Amino acid sequence: MREAVFIKKNTEKWKEIESEPITANDRTDPDVLTERFIELTDDLSYARTFYPTSPVTRYLNGLAATMHRRLMLNKREDRSRFVQFWKTELPLLFRKSHRLLLVSFLVFLVAAALGWVSAANDETFVRLILGDDYVNMTLENIRKGDPLAVYKSSGQADMFLGITVNNIRVSFIAFILGLFASFGTIAVMFQNGVMLGAFQYFFYERGLLLPSVLTIWIHGTLEISAIVIAGSAGLTLGNSLLFPGTWSRLESFKRGAKQGLKIVIGLVPVFITAGFLESFVTRLPLPPVISSIIILASAAFITWYFILYPIQLEKRFNDRNAD
Repeated sequence: MREAVFIKKNTEKWKEIESEPITANDRTDPDVLTERFIELTDDLSYARTFYPTSPVTRYLNGLAATMHRRLMLNKREDRSRFVQFWKTELPLLFRKSHRLLLVSFLVFLVAAALGWVSAANDETFVRLILGDDYVNMTLENIRKGDPLAVYKSSGQADMFLGITVNNIRVSFIAFILGLFASFGTIAVMFQNGVMLGAFQYFFYERGLLLPSVLTIWIHGTLEISAIVIAGSAGLTLGNSLLFPGTWSRLESFKRGAKQGLKIVIGLVPVFITAGFLESFVTRLPLPPVISSIIILASAAFITWYFILYPIQLEKRFNDRNAD
């Protein structure tokens, strides 16, 4: 974009920011201030990349400093950066990655379907994917009348720590492998999807699909959803290299890495909750109605916080800016 076009496109927004007073009793919504500051720093990064010696870059640098002071003086910001991260910043990042979240979900879904079909047509496939030890152990548990006894096989605290750390590790791997032009992330999603499909068919074949769903998805709803979302973080990283747009490739990569990393970090509480459910709740002989409530509540939370709320938040900001 030519410098003159860049300036003309954004002048009105910059003047509006510049005209707002810096006062200790500023009552402007901190969410609005944060969004404006993000837009301003985006403009500054763009100017630094393409017009490093231009007066407009120096102007934006000074304006960003002024805007930052205003944020610090805003009383409602005392709710802490932590609250703002979860309430505003993270959902808006999810919104930017919604298209890639859909891609991650579709890859996972197709892989799960392939895992199911492959297990249905090849009796050795489940052993190939899940391993002989796990299959033999589960068959023995089925013979004893407790097909999901694996969730009771170790201490709760040790199980919680091991599962949580492993799931967080998988999410970071899915993110980091996005460096390989997104194909590494797609491979992780595909592998996990195939495993899930084969796993569920294994129980379906033995007439245990419903009991397995009511047990496994108590924790699996959060766990699997978080892994798919981690896939969108990896695709965000990979696409920042593949499709830099108007940014330099380095600047695009830095922005994609920052956005993807924040998404993965935002998933940590979800994995902790999933680990707790798997270690302390899944092993309990719960009535089907209780299991169903936990599963549906988990699905509702994922749908609201990661999909619906970001859309609503973006619309709110757009409406305020239009006013």
